[in-house]
Amino acid sequence: MADRAPRLAVIGGGQLARMMAEPAAALGVPLRLLAEGPDVSAAQVVPDQRVGDHRDLADLRAVTAGCVAVTFDHEHVPTEHLRALADDGVAVRPGPDALVHAQDKSVMRRRLAELGVPCPRNAVVASPAEVAEFGLPCVLKTTRGGYDGKGVWVVRALADADAAFAAAQEAGVEVLAEELVDFVRELSALVARSPSGQAAAYPVVETVQRDGICHEVTAPAPDLDESLATHAQEIALRVAGELGVVGILAVELFETADGRVLVNELAMRPHNTGHWTQDGAVTSQFENHLRAVLDLPLGSPAPRARWSVMVNILGSSSVDPATAGRLYDGYPHALARDPGLRVHLYGKDLRPGRKVGHVNVYGDDLEECRERARHAAAWFAGDLGNESE
Repeated sequence: MADRAPRLAVIGGGQLARMMAEPAAALGVPLRLLAEGPDVSAAQVVPDQRVGDHRDLADLRAVTAGCVAVTFDHEHVPTEHLRALADDGVAVRPGPDALVHAQDKSVMRRRLAELGVPCPRNAVVASPAEVAEFGLPCVLKTTRGGYDGKGVWVVRALADADAAFAAAQEAGVEVLAEELVDFVRELSALVARSPSGQAAAYPVVETVQRDGICHEVTAPAPDLDESLATHAQEIALRVAGELGVVGILAVELFETADGRVLVNELAMRPHNTGHWTQDGAVTSQFENHLRAVLDLPLGSPAPRARWSVMVNILGSSSVDPATAGRLYDGYPHALARDPGLRVHLYGKDLRPGRKVGHVNVYGDDLEECRERARHAAAWFAGDLGNESE
């Protein structure tokens, strides 16, 4: 029987692709997955899958054949392959001209500067001497390939720069120097945009990062000045429009002590800072990403409750290898203690430092929501040392 809805290809088998599967099923949209292996997170829930390499154009062409469009779980598909798919007539969403700004940090910084978007002071540097000229302390980033704290170095002494240049040389990429921003907190502005130009903006959220990994998100950001929140949303909407983004755009921001916001990073896919929307918003980021990619009318980004809190489940350093695969065993305690808890597991074994799921809580009392979410995440992670019953 022929599909009644257009088939959508998704490149990458991580948890973001996995979480697209539920709204896709609800919308009646069949997905076809290019996965890194047969047992990766998304491959466990998407029946139509191909195991292949996102760096191989033949694999990309095979998985997109017969699909109305292609979208992504990550930003690592080579830009030249995306252009080749577009030349083949595949609707690449977001397209290569947009996605390159999330793939290459130097390209992103140059374009945002042209648009007058506020960013940290930055420059591409080719040697430790140029780092010294730029000024210490600073942050060094490889221009391509970094994520979750990888490819990022805080440099306070010139000798600290050596690791960045060694990594960049090995990867064949450049090094970007950025000022070390003295920020008050980190924020994220998430928007969805369709090819026809419709856009929707979610509430600006506060994020807590540790070692470059998102640990906790509060929606909306507590005590954020309304005009600054509006400004952050306007930045995200403008960037999405000017770059031609299709799908979800996450704009990670620094809030400074003098009441400004500076753009830190861009991501053109569903994002960790938007996981709260699965349960805390009328339309989740995953459903709106699919709607945008298929050019369907976007859903409401309005919150369902006054507060939503998302806490990631990351394996504790004290995880017992004998019980590392038994995340399911956390349900009897966590769900009995908190029937309103929403748990999302990624089908991954629990290992120290590994992101294996997240929990969402929403309600009218912020501190209560935080306590509930933190306790549940710590219970699943195998680390209750700082948690109370």
